Amino acid sequence: MKHSINPASIRAPFAQYSHAVEVPAGRMLFASGQLGVSPDDKVPEDAEAQAVLCFENIKAILAEAGMSFADVVRFTAYVTDRAYFPVYGAVRSRYVSGNAFASTLVIVSGFTRPEFKVEVEVTAVQAD
Repeated sequence: MKHSINPASIRAPFAQYSHAVEVPAGRMLFASGQLGVSPDDKVPEDAEAQAVLCFENIKAILAEAGMSFADVVRFTAYVTDRAYFPVYGAVRSRYVSGNAFASTLVIVSGFTRPEFKVEVEVTAVQAD
């Protein structure tokens, strides 16, 4: 079972996540960063549609491993513009409930292809 750690002695998280998540030993999955690209190599213009594709790709990876978003203990997201932060957060909230995960968001200058705006990677753990 995951245990959120949010010490009262430090500022509360800025959004819906935890400062740390403690997980007993178990099966771990480390997913590579997923970009907003469809199986037929189409990339939507808008950041929200790209974020949805990132999460759909992650959902498929988790399912293939017999896991779900409930098993994710860490999200790391990269966006190419500060304006995409709330867009990413809103999409993540559609897929993930609660705050039993750690989270980092980084603004980057770009990705391998200029049309990409969002990339998301996860770490998931299924407790023994």
